[in-house]
Amino acid sequence: MMEKPNLEYIDKLARGNESIRKILIDTIKNEFPKEKKEYYKSLKNKEYKKIEENVHRIKHKISILGLVKSYEKANEFEHNLREKSISGFQDFEKTLIAISKYIETI
Repeated sequence: MMEKPNLEYIDKLARGNESIRKILIDTIKNEFPKEKKEYYKSLKNKEYKKIEENVHRIKHKISILGLVKSYEKANEFEHNLREKSISGFQDFEKTLIAISKYIETI
């Protein structure tokens, strides 16, 4: 079963401060779609170095949203990209979809 994104880590960082919590959430909602778009662009162009950089950036959002297993899989995918392999692509894709749906609700 796919793990679900959550705000536990963000809540820990904010320590009850609603404005910090909002800034963190807004940052994710603002940056993630742009990073995802860049990822798909470099994927389409088969620019492995850029794909790797995109995955690296997105990985931080995966971590912040409490997706421990997905973070590990993204790490493997990033490593595979260095070898010009897209092994791990499907798992990363599922994570992107889960995050996209989730950030629409927060």
